[in-house]
Amino acid sequence: MLKIYHNPRCSKSRQGLEILNNSNQEFEVIKYLDNPLTTSELTELIEFLNISPIALVRKGEQIWKDNFKGKSLSDSQIIEAMAQNPKLIERPIVVKNKKAVIGRPPSLISDLI
Repeated sequence: MLKIYHNPRCSKSRQGLEILNNSNQEFEVIKYLDNPLTTSELTELIEFLNISPIALVRKGEQIWKDNFKGKSLSDSQIIEAMAQNPKLIERPIVVKNKKAVIGRPPSLISDLI
């Protein structure tokens, strides 16, 4: 089943949700700001995305700028930062089986489904 890691306040995330709604496929909506992901869940997502942890970070977020920017962080420290501060996670993320995409641009979601 498809999953979308969704932030309702994000326009790209809302666009991604609309793509899934129009796909006629079942999917699960995970509001990751309400139910933050664990480090193991984030690690799995990063594997599905086939990216480095830093590629999942929203580096423009104030939390990142104030606390992490310019520091030399290990992958596990970056994952921990996202687990503790879910606003740092890029969105939306759509998962199908063991593959995932970050919906930026949202059209990437169509390629996955």
